[in-house]
Amino acid sequence: MPFLVKAYLDDHPLSVTTATAKEAFAKAVEWQLTKSFKDVTISDGTKTYSLPAFSIAMALLEIAKTVNDAEAKAAK
Repeated sequence: MPFLVKAYLDDHPLSVTTATAKEAFAKAVEWQLTKSFKDVTISDGTKTYSLPAFSIAMALLEIAKTVNDAEAKAAK
């Protein structure tokens, strides 16, 4: 699933498409912290996230995956 990272440098919009959530997050962090771009967002095609909201969403998905994997392993 592609992810779209958007930001602004002064009044100029910038965007890049990445293949994974990890790549999108890395690019967004780079743009916000290193390059000081403004209004950095990540879109999954359905919803647009701020950097903090995206990190929370990805962490919750990872936790759910870990719990599901543990439950599946315990059921064997």
